[in-house]
Amino acid sequence: MEARPMRADARRNLEQILLAARDMIAERGPDVPLDDIARRAKVGSATLYRRFPDRDSLLRAVALDALTRTAAAATAAAEQEDDPFEALARYLREALELRVSAVLPAMIDVVDLAADPELSAAREVSARLVRRLVDDARAAGALPEDVTFMDVGTMLVRIARPLPGPLDADEKHAFARRHLELFIRGLRATGGARHPRPSGTMDR
Repeated sequence: MEARPMRADARRNLEQILLAARDMIAERGPDVPLDDIARRAKVGSATLYRRFPDRDSLLRAVALDALTRTAAAATAAAEQEDDPFEALARYLREALELRVSAVLPAMIDVVDLAADPELSAAREVSARLVRRLVDDARAAGALPEDVTFMDVGTMLVRIARPLPGPLDADEKHAFARRHLELFIRGLRATGGARHPRPSGTMDR
């Protein structure tokens, strides 16, 4: 028996809950009160709990949504950008806006991506697509040979994590955008140069 399609209002509520949960987990960690997430999403607490009866189910849904959006962003960048470096840069910008590299590390101790078959498969797909962007940019001579998928991913995590201190969320995100552009500019500036592989580089 096929599942009934979700009503438009229910789909909208789900989208708002997932986006609010993503942002608040990135800003405050996975222990953020669920009622606070409901208020940010502008839905009633009963609506949130009806969809996600406990914290674990919500965190899992946020992780799956983040990985799915990452894969979609990487696919769109590869398909719609002719220049491999521009494809990588576009993906990095979109990933920052999706807050994927902020929310997944925040949940690493409470959501086991490897143990859940659906999450594990989504992570494999996402990683493969992003790795291909890095490999293509490197093959085109736009990245030096010592810049790896892990280097790019780790830098994105560092940039995406909210800064400590009194700045509000919008100001912190503005800094993250600026720092990402500096990072992209630095990658482009080294285009194709060959350098000795630094110690500690993870070639994955």
